[in-house]
Amino acid sequence: MQVDQKSFREAMARLGAAVNVITSNGPTGRCGFTASAVCSVTDDPPTLLVCMRRAGDLNGQFKENGVLCVNILAGSHQEISNSFASQSQAKNDVEARFAKASWETLVTGSPALSDALVALDCRIANIVEVGTHSVLFCEVQAVKLGEEAPALIYYKRGYHGVGA
Repeated sequence: MQVDQKSFREAMARLGAAVNVITSNGPTGRCGFTASAVCSVTDDPPTLLVCMRRAGDLNGQFKENGVLCVNILAGSHQEISNSFASQSQAKNDVEARFAKASWETLVTGSPALSDALVALDCRIANIVEVGTHSVLFCEVQAVKLGEEAPALIYYKRGYHGVGA
């Protein structure tokens, strides 16, 4: 029996997840999107995975840039999350998104949110295409730990702050 898309989406809405802004910079320029489908794979070598929609320009941009930064958001970053969640990729929209916060770079040149709970600067090591998404396996090149604060999670289609 096949599980229908609506039931699966409702089930996943009940799975609380950290909210992250995934950024990149390289030959295709700066770009970013909000993601909750991020998790650790292994610590040797330090690797995580990021799932992103295959449709649209961002997928190709990230693949061509070959690098990304996972910015783990604090409870105070809801506006940043909402800004990067938009599907519009017009150049002025991208610049407006990045203008809403302070950014720095670590090793790869990808934008790292200055006050993120954690910034994980990565090189994309492998990509697996699964249905509507690309699963990016990312080797961590640098870690920046920010100040401890409540984390931003997404649960039941809404934001919540947890911890600290």
